[in-house]
Amino acid sequence: MPGQAGREHRMSHPERPTAPEVHHPIPITAVERYTAPPVPAQTGVERGPVVWVPDAYGRMVPMPKHLAPPPVLATEPRDLSPLPLLDPVAQRLIGGGIGGGALSAGVGYGAGQAISAAAGFASGAGLWLVLLLLLLLRAPAARAVSDGGSTVNIRKAVIKRSHFYG
Repeated sequence: MPGQAGREHRMSHPERPTAPEVHHPIPITAVERYTAPPVPAQTGVERGPVVWVPDAYGRMVPMPKHLAPPPVLATEPRDLSPLPLLDPVAQRLIGGGIGGGALSAGVGYGAGQAISAAAGFASGAGLWLVLLLLLLLRAPAARAVSDGGSTVNIRKAVIKRSHFYG
C-alpha cells in the first residue's frame, strides 16, 4: 500500500539526529558522600497545634495553626429597609427650586395683572376722568354767567377754492 509506505518513511529518519537526553534521574537508593544523614521523623508532641483549612479546591487540609490564615469575620447585618428615591437634602433643594419657580411665576402673573389693570384704567375710566377734569377747568365760572351776559366774538371766514382736492 502506498499510504503505509509513506507512513513508515515518516516514522523512521536515520539521517536525523536524536534529541540529546536532558534529564538523568539518580536512583533514591544511591547515597552520596556529601548528603545529610537521615534524621528520625518528629513526633506530634514537638509540633504545635494543627488546624484544618480549605484548600483551593475546597478540600480540607491540615496546616499548623500559626501559618493558618486569620478567620473570616462575620459581616454585620445590613439595614434592608427601603430608602427614599432621592436624598433628603436633594429633596429640599428640588422643593426650593420648584417653590421658587412657582413664586416667580406667581409674582410675574400678579405683576402682569396689575400692569394690565393699570393700562385698562388709563385707557378706560382714567381717560374719562381726565376729560371730565379738563371740561370742568375749561368751563366758564359760575359768576360770569350770573353777571348778566358775556362777550362772544364770532368770526366768519369764507375761503373760496378753485378745486376740491386742496
